[in-house]
Amino acid sequence: MDSTDDQEVLETTLALLHSRQHISPKRLGDPGPNSEQIEKLLGAASAAPDHGRLNPWRLIVIPPQRRDRLGDAFADALFERDAAATEAQKQEARAKAFRGPFLVLVVARLGPELGTTHPQERLISAGCAVQNMLLVAHAMGFGAGLSSGRALYSQRIRSLFGLLAHEQPLCFITVGSVTRHKLIELRPVMANYTSTL
Repeated sequence: MDSTDDQEVLETTLALLHSRQHISPKRLGDPGPNSEQIEKLLGAASAAPDHGRLNPWRLIVIPPQRRDRLGDAFADALFERDAAATEAQKQEARAKAFRGPFLVLVVARLGPELGTTHPQERLISAGCAVQNMLLVAHAMGFGAGLSSGRALYSQRIRSLFGLLAHEQPLCFITVGSVTRHKLIELRPVMANYTSTL
């Protein structure tokens, strides 16, 4: 590529980065990504930095027909931490499982079977995989957002997803069409997060 092409790629990349914003799962609906788009979304994660090629994270897709199981787990997790939770509160917890047409859980693999690579490096790799997916979803014209919450760290969720002792659930990624827009987020000012040694 010549310098003009390089500049165009740079400007396109910067525009994509700075126009992406978090979209709450409550604001994401149909249509969601099709099978070909899902393959590209999941494939984008593999471009994350990965010291030692360990693949220190994994992705678990929750298809629509399995959302009821996730909803029950959310309700059970609520009851685990608050035995006084009302039926309405448990139904509200269940409903969270049905937001957005495409849903995936991101899990960090922090066990010793991957060698001595520091857990922090593994989490950084997972974070980069997440960002790659968010950017590709945005480039496809979808909205996307991350969600977590206390239920994510419950034994009920660990059991549902069959997580091993050294695996840590990090977040859910939800992707879909934006049904309600919000105000553009203000980005941090560079001077507030940079310094010189």
